[in-house]
Amino acid sequence: MPPSSRRSRAVRKTSRRRRLSMTSLIDVIFLLLLFFMLSSTFSRFAEVELSAAGAGGSGSSEAKISFLRLSDEGLSLNGKDMEIEGLSAAFAEMPPSDEARPVVVSLRDGVTAQRLTDLLVVLRGIERVSISVLGS
Repeated sequence: MPPSSRRSRAVRKTSRRRRLSMTSLIDVIFLLLLFFMLSSTFSRFAEVELSAAGAGGSGSSEAKISFLRLSDEGLSLNGKDMEIEGLSAAFAEMPPSDEARPVVVSLRDGVTAQRLTDLLVVLRGIERVSISVLGS
């Protein structure tokens, strides 16, 4: 081969651009889309309403207050030990009232956030209760 054709071949190799692959870009966009779809789905179902108990007023009310004490080992409703699963049955046995029944939840040391969330999910399924969580 003559030297001039070798040089032109070398020049062609360096001047030729590599084509951009769209596959990796599409994969990245798909993964981002999947991530945002999943994160928005989980955040929608993780909502739990909380209200902190404040100082009580001097107003009188006919509604009976229920007191829940949640610990890592168990649960007590108005001083009686019980399981979380039996909570809705215990509230069904209480006399009905026109107002929402106030429920004060006291947390013992060592209670995990998951345990509190499990309790609040069960309480949310019970009709006509107003939940307040005591802070420490």
